[in-house]
Amino acid sequence: MHKDLASILFTKDQIQQRVAEMGAQITRDYAGQEVVLIGILKGAVVFFADLMRQIDLPVKIDFMAISSYGSATKSSGVVRILKDLDHDITGKHVIIVEDIIDSGMSLSFLKESLLGRGAQTISVCVMLDKPSRRRAHIDVDYCGFEIPDEFVVGYGLDYAELYRDLCDIGVLKPEIYEQPEQ
Repeated sequence: MHKDLASILFTKDQIQQRVAEMGAQITRDYAGQEVVLIGILKGAVVFFADLMRQIDLPVKIDFMAISSYGSATKSSGVVRILKDLDHDITGKHVIIVEDIIDSGMSLSFLKESLLGRGAQTISVCVMLDKPSRRRAHIDVDYCGFEIPDEFVVGYGLDYAELYRDLCDIGVLKPEIYEQPEQ
């Protein structure tokens, strides 16, 4: 699958070092408290698993699945909850863990929704931030890397459900996702 990449943005080692730094920062910021990590399926699962093992605090986990893309490569702006939380977050310190923030529409919707459910605090933790595409203002509390406006895959990020298993994060060659409809 590496043959489909135009370039590697971040290697496995760079990613692991940054995730360890983020886990240490979360540990310091929430010292003495319990946190609830909410992983956004499916893309964040690899990052989520690595991150939670780097946090030295009592950690509870839950998952949500949301969609604003369908099968497209650009967000529709309409956010749908496909899988909701299994547990109540009232009074909890919640950290939303997402693979990438692009337009910000999904995370903005999600953060407001979770605040409305009575979370004490909500933080946003993303592996990748693509600020040039932002359409909704949202504060990112923990960010792995800022990236240019490129179509990226690997480390949980996909195109058509492929490439999630790559250990590196790379730019997908345009000819892969710009193929004409069959």
